[in-house]
Amino acid sequence: MLKKVAAALLLAGSVPALAQSPTTVPATAPAGAPALATAPKLIVAISVDQFSADLFSEYRQYYTGGLKRLTEQGVVFPRGYQSHAATETCPGHSTILTGSRPSRTGIIANSWFDLGAARADKSVYCAEDETQPGSSSDNYVASPIHLKVPTLGGRMKIANPATRVVSIAGKDRAAIMMGGPTADQVWWLGGPKGYVSYKGVAVPPLVAKVNEAMARRLAEANPGFELPPQCAAKDFPVKAGDKTVGTGRFAREGGDYKGFRISPEQDAMTLAFAAAAIEAMALGKQAQTDIISIGLSATDYIGHTYGTEGTESCIQVDRLDRELGAFFDRLDKDGTDYVVLLTADHGGHDLPERHRLNAMPMEQRVDTALTPKALSAVIAEKTGIAGKTLIWGDGPAGDLYFDRGLTAAERAKVEAATLALLRAHPQVQTVFTKAEIAATPSPSGPPESWSLIQEARASFDPQRSGDLLLLLKPRVMSIPESAVMGNVATHGSPWDTDRRVPILFWRKGLTHFEQPLGIETVDIMPTLAALIKLPVPKDQIDGRCLDLIAGDGDSCAN
Repeated sequence: MLKKVAAALLLAGSVPALAQSPTTVPATAPAGAPALATAPKLIVAISVDQFSADLFSEYRQYYTGGLKRLTEQGVVFPRGYQSHAATETCPGHSTILTGSRPSRTGIIANSWFDLGAARADKSVYCAEDETQPGSSSDNYVASPIHLKVPTLGGRMKIANPATRVVSIAGKDRAAIMMGGPTADQVWWLGGPKGYVSYKGVAVPPLVAKVNEAMARRLAEANPGFELPPQCAAKDFPVKAGDKTVGTGRFAREGGDYKGFRISPEQDAMTLAFAAAAIEAMALGKQAQTDIISIGLSATDYIGHTYGTEGTESCIQVDRLDRELGAFFDRLDKDGTDYVVLLTADHGGHDLPERHRLNAMPMEQRVDTALTPKALSAVIAEKTGIAGKTLIWGDGPAGDLYFDRGLTAAERAKVEAATLALLRAHPQVQTVFTKAEIAATPSPSGPPESWSLIQEARASFDPQRSGDLLLLLKPRVMSIPESAVMGNVATHGSPWDTDRRVPILFWRKGLTHFEQPLGIETVDIMPTLAALIKLPVPKDQIDGRCLDLIAGDGDSCAN
């Protein structure tokens, strides 16, 4: 796939072809090599959307490309945590390069409700500017205004304005949250016409060439990918609602953008774009350190559409490994001194129908009675408060908001009735009130030992969070049976399936070691900052610097 994408870019007069994987992994540098004595010239921060720690470890023995390089030569933290409760794409990406949890970044979810908003649409998308005319949560004007803290790239530009900050992703919220408000270039896949940026941003020649190459690739049919040997045991059909998954190969007709987006082809194009941007902008070739963040979104689309344990997910991980290997090979040939960080914005949970086939009969889908619409109707009947939507929310889990027009007495009645109903439901683990979460100190210590309310506190913003936080029990999928259509599986829970992600660092000459104890994604930013000798006040972030030197020495001591 990379070979075809790179060939298309070459025809567009852009960049040389990418190597076909599997790739050759360079020999590991001898122990004690001074790989961290000088600052790298380029930071490459990669987020693989929905790449859970479970998915990473399941296929680890089969890696032959980029993931093999990272796991065998890099510093490996297989037990990283997106430590907050709201394990969604926007909050997760907001933690990776800010060093801060959602409680500090302000990005508490993919969307939240502002019932005081002047517009009829009370839902606010995390990466929109809702003050812009015509913006709605479905058809929004993309913007970083909701991110309350600077990214690493933003801090680098303050220290040295010559720093170039580039962010490229399959999703807008990934590119925006990792790039931050001061990035020089922010691009995301906007549809069949290719990559787009903020409203009013002119399309430079490189992006035009990338989009032309994508159009040619999209116009071609894809017969599908061969099934790697490790995927053979995954190859059986699973019925979920009216949909059957588990045996796909990503075959599509020419012009099928949806098929392109929900396949390894998307990540191949994003990596080709990133490699072209590095070359065209000569990132890492000047006196200062530059940074590029890359959001690879296909794993998430595939996880939602097909689940995490079928041939579809297995093929995706195999192709991801190969594509990353070719991407790293290309950077090696360019001679750039670069450091890689790879992690994920959250994990994911497979569909209950397949779990039930594979030794987990207790897996279930959420009761539709827990959806905000159903809750609001029941509570209206119980309290006698009619004529308005009493409870607002995005789905049958997460933040719930009470109508702003309630009197204090009515609000107390609604809260009491809602708490009683939810806490009695067999699928509900717990419900926290806004006051309970606000009274909880910000968590500290190993993230694997946090209580649920501590996880909730890490996601809490007093202006944006709901009046109640509903958390479902483990092994309850928050997609009801009646809603199984496009998506069969999801994430967003406070459980380790969704919280745990790999965190991997690599630089040429870095001595490999693995640390199995838990760390947080907020530790990434201060760790990278230390490599480039950039001081970050500890009271401005939630993370801590991780020492990347095996044995004696401390990469955080600068």
